Amino acid sequence: MYFSDELIEEVRMKNDIVDVISGYVKLQRRGSTYFGLCPFHNEKSPSFSVTPSKQMYYCFGCGAGGNVFTFLMEYENYTFPEALRMLAQRAGVELPQEEYSPEAKKQNDLRTALLEINKEAARYYYYQLSQKGGQAAHDYLTGRALTEETIRRFGLGYSTMYRDDLYRYLKKKGYSDGQLKESGLVTYDEKQGPHDKFWNRVMFPIMDVNHRVIGFGGRVMGEAKPKYLNSPETRIFDKSRNLYGLDIAKSSRKPSLLICEGYMDVIAMHQAGFTNAVASLGTALTTQHASLLKRYTQQVLLVYDSDGAGVKAAMRAIPMLKDAGLTAKVLNLRPYKDPDEFIKNLGPEAFKERIDQAQNSFMFELSVMEHDYDMDSPEGKTAFYRAAAEKLLEFSEEIERNNYIEAVAQKYPVGYENLRRLVNQMGLSKSAVQPRERPRQTAEKAKKKESGMSTSEKLLLTWLIEDPGLFGTVKDYVGAEDFTYALHRTVAQLLFAQFENGELKPAQIINRFEDPEEQREVAALFNATLKDVETKEEKEKALKETLCRIKRNSIEYRSDHMDLTDIAGLQRIIEDKRMLERMEKLHISWD
Repeated sequence: MYFSDELIEEVRMKNDIVDVISGYVKLQRRGSTYFGLCPFHNEKSPSFSVTPSKQMYYCFGCGAGGNVFTFLMEYENYTFPEALRMLAQRAGVELPQEEYSPEAKKQNDLRTALLEINKEAARYYYYQLSQKGGQAAHDYLTGRALTEETIRRFGLGYSTMYRDDLYRYLKKKGYSDGQLKESGLVTYDEKQGPHDKFWNRVMFPIMDVNHRVIGFGGRVMGEAKPKYLNSPETRIFDKSRNLYGLDIAKSSRKPSLLICEGYMDVIAMHQAGFTNAVASLGTALTTQHASLLKRYTQQVLLVYDSDGAGVKAAMRAIPMLKDAGLTAKVLNLRPYKDPDEFIKNLGPEAFKERIDQAQNSFMFELSVMEHDYDMDSPEGKTAFYRAAAEKLLEFSEEIERNNYIEAVAQKYPVGYENLRRLVNQMGLSKSAVQPRERPRQTAEKAKKKESGMSTSEKLLLTWLIEDPGLFGTVKDYVGAEDFTYALHRTVAQLLFAQFENGELKPAQIINRFEDPEEQREVAALFNATLKDVETKEEKEKALKETLCRIKRNSIEYRSDHMDLTDIAGLQRIIEDKRMLERMEKLHISWD
C-alpha cells in the first residue's frame, strides 16, 4: 500500500529514536550521543551510537546504520510497512486502511484467519499440557530435563487423545470448516468427517521470524508412527523457508548460528545457554534456508548427529552454505549422537569447547573423503592426494588456495611443496592456469585516490549535518553536482534541498532509499570522522583541504567525461578552475 511521505515523516518524528532503541539496547549517554553494545554483531566494547540530533544510529564496528524504521527492519526483520505500522501504533498515528481488490482482500483475510487459528491452537495445546490428561506429556518433557521456564518460553503443549478436540474448540471460536481445512490442523474425509491432524502428541509451535505461530511439530506419545509429524504446507507455512528457533536465535548477538536436526536439540541447547541454535523443519537444509541464514549471520556451525545420516546431511549442506556466501564449520559430537545427549552427559562447558574446536568445512569434507581410500597402501594414498589436489583447485584465489594447501600438508604426511606441485600440475592439465600477476601500481594509486575522495565527500556531508551553519560557507564553493559518487551526489542533492528550504532532517533522507545496503551507506555518510582535528585552526584547515579536493576532483571527473562539443560545459570547467585557484589562496572560516 502507498503511504505519503508526509505520513511517513509524521510517524518517524513522533518516535524518538533513542526511546525506541532503548527498548532493545542498553544505552549510555556520552556528550550529545548515546552508546551501547551493537545488537547486530558480537562485541565487548560499545561501538553502537544513537544520535538524537540526527535521529539516526550507526555502528562504527560493523557499519549498521539508519533511522528508526531501518532499525526495526534490521532487528525485527520487518518489512517497511510492518515497521511503519508498529511505530504508528506506538505513536498513536492512524494509518489509512489498505484497499484491496475483492480477490486480494479474500486472500489477505484468509491469511489473517490462519495466523489467528494457529495462535489459538498454540494456546489450546499449552493449556492441555497442564491438565490431568497432559501429565504423561509433561512428564516426558521434564524427563528430558526441560525446566518449566523452558516449556513456557517455547510454548510447548499437548494434543489430547480425542481426535476432534481441537476441531470442536476452534469451531466454538467461530472459524469455518473451510478455514480450518486450510490451516492444516484439521483433516476431512467422507467416512470419519473432520478430525485433528495431531492427537496424543507433545506439541512444538513453529514461529516465523516475527514471532507468529505458522505451524506445529508433534512428537507421538506411545508407539504410533510417524514419531514426529509436522503441519502440512499452507499459505503461511513453508518448511523450506523457515527454521525452528530462528525467532529467538536472530537476537542472540552470537558470532554464528548453530544448525541442528530437531526440536529437542534446539530447545536443549537454548536451555544450556546456546540461544543461537536453530533447526530445519523435518527436511534437509535448502538453498532458501541458506539465504535466510545469510540475513542474520556470516558463519554457520553444523551440529548434526554424529551418525552416517548426520555426516551425509552435513556434506549436502556445506556447498549450499558456501554458495550463499556463508562460512561453515562442523561440530564433532562424538562419542554422543546429538547435542541434547552431549550436553546432558558432559555439560555446557564441554559443549562450548567443542564449538571453539569446530572443524573447518573443507577439512571436514576431506576427512570424509579419506574413508573412500585405502590409506595403508601407496596407491590409495596417491589417489587420495590427487582427489585432495583437485578439490583444492576449487579455491580461485591463490592466497586462499595456498593457505589450504598448507593446512592439508600439516594434517597429512604429504609435504607442502609436494602437494603444491601436484595442485599446480592438475591445474595445468585442466587448463586452470592462473594469469600472471601484472604490476598493480597504477590500479593501487587509482584505488587509493578513489578511497580518499569517498572519504572527503563523506566528511563534508557529516560536517554539514553536525554543524548546519556551515552550509552558508560551503554553498559558495561546492554544490551537490560536485560530488562524483552517484549515491553521494543523490544524498547531497536531498540534503542541500533541505538546507534551501530551511529544514534539516537527515533521517528523512534514508527513507528515499529502499535497498538495505544503500540505507547503511547513507547512514555511514553522516557518521564520517577525521582523527587529530580538534582546534579551530585544524578544523578550518581540514575544511579548506576537503572543499578544494572535492572541487578539484569534480573538475577532473567532468573533464574526463565531457563531450568535446559541449561548449557550455567547457566554460563551466574553466570558471571552476578559476574558483579553485581562488579557494586555494583564501582563508575559509568554519564559522
